[in-house]
Amino acid sequence: MTEKILVVLPHPDDEAFGLSGTLAKYVQQGARVTYGCLTLGEMGRNMGVPPFANRVTLPGIRKLELEESCRAIGIQDLRLLGFHDKMIEFEAPELLDASIRALLDEVRPTLVFTFYPGYAVHPDHDACGEAVVRVIGSLPESERPTVRGIAFSKNHQDYIGQPDVVNDVRGFLRQKLASIRAHRSQFQAPELMGSKELSQAELEERFGTERFYTYKFL
Repeated sequence: MTEKILVVLPHPDDEAFGLSGTLAKYVQQGARVTYGCLTLGEMGRNMGVPPFANRVTLPGIRKLELEESCRAIGIQDLRLLGFHDKMIEFEAPELLDASIRALLDEVRPTLVFTFYPGYAVHPDHDACGEAVVRVIGSLPESERPTVRGIAFSKNHQDYIGQPDVVNDVRGFLRQKLASIRAHRSQFQAPELMGSKELSQAELEERFGTERFYTYKFL
């Protein structure tokens, strides 16, 4: 039976650093991945170096970058959910929840990835994770997919402990780096964009492990 995975994140590029290797690994194993991206990141401050975007063109550019990232990873199904960047925490919960619930009802995933609410730095990240666990938590326990969250706020391990899922994605660095590089309007670090050479050992050290917390519903 093909595993069905649903990813719900708020911005183009959220998938790149913390999740792309894991998703590429699942895809290779035959999983079908649906990615629900809440916004187009249209309020992002980065416009490329040197700038090649502006406030008007940025949403379209970021959409193309996201599509390129998904191809690099092998994601088969990208859904753009049409919410406003930097406004997820202010969206009417019933509208946000309905959009996520519709994806859950259609995809019927066994596994969902999102941000771990409260420990993901950006208000959009936290609000996205909160909505996902709120919707899944409203389902009967027997119908809930496993939820794995990304957490990276300062000292988050002091509060939620060590991640219980640690994935070795060294075999998928090609896909992961291609996903990161696809978001060229946002990331210009030489070692990410190919203009500074890192050894294989350095790449594996920096990008070869992805960590998640399985959300425990009360």
